[in-house]
Amino acid sequence: MSGVLGAAALLVTGFGLVGAAAVLARSRDGRLALRVLLEFLTAAGLLRLAGDPGWAQIGSALAVVALRQLLSLGLRG
Repeated sequence: MSGVLGAAALLVTGFGLVGAAAVLARSRDGRLALRVLLEFLTAAGLLRLAGDPGWAQIGSALAVVALRQLLSLGLRG
């Protein structure tokens, strides 16, 4: 099960990169593209936690969520 979740998380990360690039190309809004990327990275981190989470997976998910929160605060201003 963990291999499937890891592959799904990797796929979601890839979709996030492609989606953010598409948003950037279409709208030329870097903030919006970054928000899209961070949403996908958060989803990928949560997928990794759905399996047997170790400290590395918990730490990476925590880092992504913390980064997302900090950047969201910075992007509002």
